[in-house]
Amino acid sequence: MDLKQAFRHVPDFPKAGIDFIDITTVLQDPDSLVCAVDELCKRAEKYDFDLIVSPESRGFILGTPMCYKLHKGFVPVRKKGKLPAETISYEYDLEYGSAVLEIHKDAIQKGQKVILIDDLLATGGTTLANIKLIERLGGVVVAVVCLVELTYLNGRKRLSEYNVESVVTFEE
Repeated sequence: MDLKQAFRHVPDFPKAGIDFIDITTVLQDPDSLVCAVDELCKRAEKYDFDLIVSPESRGFILGTPMCYKLHKGFVPVRKKGKLPAETISYEYDLEYGSAVLEIHKDAIQKGQKVILIDDLLATGGTTLANIKLIERLGGVVVAVVCLVELTYLNGRKRLSEYNVESVVTFEE
């Protein structure tokens, strides 16, 4: 299956000049969704790991079926104030402001091997913020696996210390 053709492009969203890659068309088509999860799993299976960590919300959609298929635990990363137990947080800058991510303080044990799963790798800023949370808890990030990578935004360069894998790439 040519999964790349299943994505919808939304020009000028959320602002002029941005070609938004919409994954909802992949999610709503059963064959595309199965293909996406299978391809993510193929990339993850190459690594020895204990947990999948995914940020809300689209990371959850992809990370949890992977956990089911690979028989791994799932750890959510959420926006500030959304997790019920004690958390640690990480504030980082975005091109239009700042954001705060949180993870449960007891979600990852020191030395546990983690794969970070997300829908999209763009500039790498949010991915790096997720990695910082994992590492602050003592987790070891063995790979970052994304469904889509926008190669022209050079996020992989920002993550040069990590194994980075993507299923579909888009050039400018």
